[in-house]
Amino acid sequence: MSSEDKLMISHLLRRAGFGTTPEELERYLSLGYENTVEELLNPKIPGNMSNDVIFRLFPEYHASIGPDAPANWAYRMVTTQCPLQEKIALFWHGVFATACDKLNYPLVGLNQVEMFRNSGFGKFDNLLVELSKDPAMIIFLDNQTNHKGAINENYGREILEL
Repeated sequence: MSSEDKLMISHLLRRAGFGTTPEELERYLSLGYENTVEELLNPKIPGNMSNDVIFRLFPEYHASIGPDAPANWAYRMVTTQCPLQEKIALFWHGVFATACDKLNYPLVGLNQVEMFRNSGFGKFDNLLVELSKDPAMIIFLDNQTNHKGAINENYGREILEL
């Protein structure tokens, strides 16, 4: 591998994820640039466990999701074997407005991030449909108070701002 290939793959891994270890870099160098892109877009290895599986296997974890959730997600971002999936979840989390302090139940925020992981690479239309059903978005934009007699336009305004 040339030093130019090493620079390109290193740059790709920094942009598509959160950096890499020397061992991972060597593995990606042996794959080459094109195959590295393919693997990042279509990882052969499964991502981390879903929140539902974690809560079933580790019930005590459920109690710590509130204040520890951002730190847990940051750890997951830098240790995952699917960094682009986490990067796209972080991107969509920054695009769509939600805040933990308004959500009464922190699990809905975690589930929203999970939804971004699962739908973030797909068509934007499908992402909006999933987001429209997402409890975190519904609660944050007060859509639960929306009814015929008192129309709440927060959700529509948020979508139009995109």
